Amino acid sequence: MPLSPNLRGALFMMVAMVGFTLNDAITKFSSESMNMAQVMLIRGAFASLFVGLLAWQRGALATPRSMLQPMVAMRVAGEAGATVSFLVALAHLPIANVSAVLQALPLAVTMGAALFFNEGVGWRRWLAIAVGFAGVLIIVRPGFEGFSVYSLLALASVACCAVRDLSTRRIPQEIPTLLVSTATALAMTVLGAALLAPMGGWTPMSGKATALLALAAVLVLIGYQFIIMAMRSGDISFIAPFRYTALLWSILLGLVIFSDVPDLPMIVGATIIVGSGLYALYRERIVGRRQTAAESAGPDMAPDGI
Repeated sequence: MPLSPNLRGALFMMVAMVGFTLNDAITKFSSESMNMAQVMLIRGAFASLFVGLLAWQRGALATPRSMLQPMVAMRVAGEAGATVSFLVALAHLPIANVSAVLQALPLAVTMGAALFFNEGVGWRRWLAIAVGFAGVLIIVRPGFEGFSVYSLLALASVACCAVRDLSTRRIPQEIPTLLVSTATALAMTVLGAALLAPMGGWTPMSGKATALLALAAVLVLIGYQFIIMAMRSGDISFIAPFRYTALLWSILLGLVIFSDVPDLPMIVGATIIVGSGLYALYRERIVGRRQTAAESAGPDMAPDGI
């Protein structure tokens, strides 16, 4: 019996989250044998190759000067800040903790759209945003035992991702998405090369390590493909909540690969963030906004380097 469009879209969304979370796990695992600048450089090189070939095949590179468009440049800058802060945090914190903080991204984008684009946000959604960020503080736990400065980098990554996604909404429609993706991948590769010496220099790589980073780049591309398929399959209001399955995969992979057991503050904070995000999505559907947080936030709710 064929699946309904909504169920098919939900399945595609969950597959996408698996791809993105596996990419994060491979990246964190790679950080144990090399610095994050080297990870950015190698993964970015593979991503640039894969995305560049796809963009060339589809004719998206016909106007390369569009990469210099101000909103494209701002998106790349936001992605750069998000990627560096995210990867450093990921190298020093449990993957589930970083993923939980990143779940606040749709709330941050909604807040940014209200503050900078004058989009209408009612008091209920403002309350959801406030409660969601209270959940973030429970995970970060500033001033308490268990606090790590790297948690602040995860929070900085949310802010940079919000800049990235808000800038993306202002990129002219005539600029192909694949051109923007190519520009971002190239910029992340160059940034990785620039940070290589300050972060400790080059570490000789085995064939296995290189293959893992190539796989990480492929997994991101697979995730994006399934995101597109999900968004085109059914109602966004039904499909969007399945993005939060990324947190479940992060907890599972953290347990299996890194033996990270989530503590109570992380579980409580993550529950509050996800609950607030789901309520914000519900309110956006009720008031009939043209663009929901599901559409305005980046597909994987994390910096992707592509």
